[in-house]
Amino acid sequence: MKLLSALTGLALIASSTSVLADVASDAAERRQAILAPTSDFTQAERWEDLSGGSATNRTRFDGEAFSLPSASMSFTARADFFVGNGIFRRLWVSSPSSTTSADGLGPVYNARACQRCHLKDGRGHPPAGPDDSAVSMLIKLSVPARNDAERAQLASGRANVIPEPTYGEQLQDLAVPGVPPEGRVRVTYSDHPVKLDDGTRVVLQRPHYNILNPGYGAFDPDMRISPRIAPPMIGLGLLEAIPEADILAAEDPDDRDGDGISGRANRVWSDARQQMMLGRFGWKAAKPTIDDQSSGAMAGDIGVSNPLSRAAWGECTARQPACRNAPHGATGDGLEAGAEIMDPVFFYSRHLAVPARRDVDDPLVLQGKALFYGAGCIGCHTPKHATRSDWPDRALAGQLIWPYTDLLLHDMGEGLADNRPDGRADGREWRTPPLWGIGLTETVNGHTRFLHDGRARNLTEAILWHGGEAEAAKNRFADLSAGERAALLKFLESL
Repeated sequence: MKLLSALTGLALIASSTSVLADVASDAAERRQAILAPTSDFTQAERWEDLSGGSATNRTRFDGEAFSLPSASMSFTARADFFVGNGIFRRLWVSSPSSTTSADGLGPVYNARACQRCHLKDGRGHPPAGPDDSAVSMLIKLSVPARNDAERAQLASGRANVIPEPTYGEQLQDLAVPGVPPEGRVRVTYSDHPVKLDDGTRVVLQRPHYNILNPGYGAFDPDMRISPRIAPPMIGLGLLEAIPEADILAAEDPDDRDGDGISGRANRVWSDARQQMMLGRFGWKAAKPTIDDQSSGAMAGDIGVSNPLSRAAWGECTARQPACRNAPHGATGDGLEAGAEIMDPVFFYSRHLAVPARRDVDDPLVLQGKALFYGAGCIGCHTPKHATRSDWPDRALAGQLIWPYTDLLLHDMGEGLADNRPDGRADGREWRTPPLWGIGLTETVNGHTRFLHDGRARNLTEAILWHGGEAEAAKNRFADLSAGERAALLKFLESL
């Protein structure tokens, strides 16, 4: 039975087979009450430990904590999940190859497998030094629109950015034999000290990016770049199932309520649905569906063509003839990965379970939760949502979930700005990232690098980088005593 089937009379209630036919006349009000932030921090809320509803992973909190299937799936669906897992881990090879089902890599690429960026389905990190591969961090590229045709393309929503003319929308730092890679990113840091109210000194690291050894000539002088580490894969199907109306209801682009928070949605083109849709995925909410996100990554990161990204040479531009002329692995349908490859990847990506909360009743966690709420962090990191009761994937339908995100864009200030618009997101805006699972990052991935470019080395630094609409919440955190900050961090580590 679904998680919320225990809460009789609510519009959210759904069993694994049907939505309740009888809904109380005040169901909408009661639904709203359940989703409202709590004001009682003396005990954990009911079902708070089940971050992903009945789909929650309640069994493992070790290095495999992000790689388990949704607990609400049927036995048959689990078999499909593990087929997708095998493809997600598959190492692609260059063409021609005797392994025809896995050739078509590149010709330029960032990784040979989905799992290489999303190691253990978790969070990426920036290069640890000049000899470390940037495999789990990408560099997005674009230039400003320069003519009416390009401006019209952006205005229509059919393109989110104008690609750099030679290097495209993304820097690929690897290539198959005989083809030059596009370049290699070098990251250096400068210190940015911050003093907290109690005298504690924290030294933040401001990143600086250089692209070395460009393989195809000079970059456009107006090129904009944006570094992005790979985000965790958990709970994506649940985020996709949140009603659009619920997300849009939280928009406040003109800050009518005067709280200093002006979230707004990104609207982007879906190749999968052939229409404009609400953006939900990616650091700037630039992809509307899991199908769009996964297909774009297969083509851009690995260089493998598929039904939604059909170019056999991946992201090679016309100014890269060595790349365009290299062999590819397209089969009779003209694709390197057809629906028989991509559909299991989509399914796998939708059903990676969110781990259960730990220590929800711990007094220090409850104190930290009260401080997190009191600081105003939930103005963007919305604690609770409900997935659609009529969602076609019944394993994800009718769930009360705790992702701590509103999926909206927010101005995060100049300190985090990449100055690179993406769809309707401007150069200072970022989508609120979900916080579920954040406390297991070190356990799964062996590091604690956070934010879109991994500059923060821990949660304290991540909070102190917040600005713009989050400036007030950041300042309240900085004003806390050392003990209070420890409690707030303990709460985050429980997620």
